[in-house]
Parts: sequence; C-alpha cells; structure tokens
Amino acid sequence: MTHNPQDPAPEPPGGGPHDAAGPYEGARPQPGADVLAERLARIETLLAPAQDELAAAQRRVAPAWRRVTRGEARWASTAAVLAVVVIQLALPSRLAVHPRWLMPAVELALLVALIAGNPHRIERGSRTYRALGLGLAVVIGGANAYAAVRLVAALIRGTEKAPAGTLLLTGGAIWLTNMVIFALLYWELDRGGPAARAQGERDVPDFLFVQMQSPDLAPAHWEPAFFDYFYLSFTNSTAFSPTDVMPMTRWAKALMLAQSAVSLLTVVLVVARAVNILG
Repeated sequence: MTHNPQDPAPEPPGGGPHDAAGPYEGARPQPGADVLAERLARIETLLAPAQDELAAAQRRVAPAWRRVTRGEARWASTAAVLAVVVIQLALPSRLAVHPRWLMPAVELALLVALIAGNPHRIERGSRTYRALGLGLAVVIGGANAYAAVRLVAALIRGTEKAPAGTLLLTGGAIWLTNMVIFALLYWELDRGGPAARAQGERDVPDFLFVQMQSPDLAPAHWEPAFFDYFYLSFTNSTAFSPTDVMPMTRWAKALMLAQSAVSLLTVVLVVARAVNILG
C-alpha cells in the first residue's frame, strides 16, 4: 500500500503527542506534599500579625467578663466558708443551733460536694451544683439568723448579761458571718453564678462594677471574682448603702436592702448595750 504525501502522518503506537505531555501541552508536574507544607507554613507566618491584631480587637470589643474565660479559682470561697464554720463553733452555746455540731457538719458536707464538682476552678455548672451552692449560703444564713435573733431578743428584754467586751465580740462575729453570707449570695446569683459567668452565658449584669463602666481603665482580663463580691458585701454592711457597685436588678436591690437592715440592727443594738454596760 502506497502512502500519499498529502495524507496526515500516522500516529505513533503510544498515542498522540498529548499522551506524552499529559492532557495539556507543556503541563508542569504538581508540587509534592513537602512543598505544599512549606507554602502553608509561609502563609501562616505572614498571617500571624493579622491574627494577633484580630484577637486584640476582639478583646477591645468584648471585655473578659462577657467572654468565655477560665473558671474562677475555688480557694477564696472555700476559705470564707471555713472561716464561718470556725466562727460558729466559737459562738456562745446559747446562740447556737443544737446539737451544736449539726449546722457546721451540714455546711462542711455541702462544701465537700461543691469541691468534688469543681476541685480547682469553677468551670462546670449544673442545676444540682447551683442548688448546692445556694443551699450552702442558705444553711449558713439560717444558723446566723438564729444566733442574731437570739442575741437581739436578749438585748431587747435586758437578759443579756455578758460583759461589754464579750458582747462586742459576739456581735462582731454575727456581723462578720452575715457579711460572708451575703457575699456568697451575690457571688452565686450574679449573672447565673460563677460557672455561668465563666461561660459568658449572660451579658446583662446584676451588679455593675466600676471596671464594667470604665473598661479602658481596667485590665483586659478583668472579671468579677469572689473577693469583689466580698468587698461589695463589706461596703454595704458598713455604709448601709451602695458605694461603687450598683445593683441593677430588683433581686439585687432586695438583697442589699436586707443586708443593710440586718447589719444596722445588729450594730446599733450591740453597740448601744455595750456603751450602756461601760457607762
């Protein structure tokens, strides 16, 4: 068979020229995994400053008390409860609930349960855990209310025969315990409690701290902790009114009103009786 010069040249057995160079003429080989990893690392390095600026902008827009943060350390509230138990055991027998060991034992049992739920930092919350925390504050409050009522009743009837120094110490112990009780209540109730605050579940505060009003003057990581509520309770017990922390909800105002009333009644009666004895 003769070949006509005008006919196209026959293709080689391996296929056309496209088969030798791939689907497209002049196609380049794809980079390997090492080259891709190197390029990705280079891109991440170039984006790192922008990521830092974005994180800083987020911190400026959302303060720490509104973001998800690490849970609050457990030790401060635990130390306050242990101090209250010691004070209760030191009160005169006539002011204590009997059997005398009952209330301290219940308080310590509730405290152990709370520590077991969050040993180091309060990060996991639940209805049971929240009920235990509020129950602890209520139990301490009940025991202290019993002691306060007994003392006030004895002062009004004139049957309190303790010397002035002992009376002042007893009244001071009840006043201090009352301050810890309300600090625990404020701490447990504000924005759903410490676990809910750590998760940033609620934006609207029940107590407005100075750092919330002026975030530019506060550290970027600031958020209220137990000591802040203890300070709030102390100032409310001594000034009988808000100082630099404002109650924003009705329940917060009601609690501060109750604390001021109890503190004022205890201080006035105890001090008046002590001055009368000294006179």
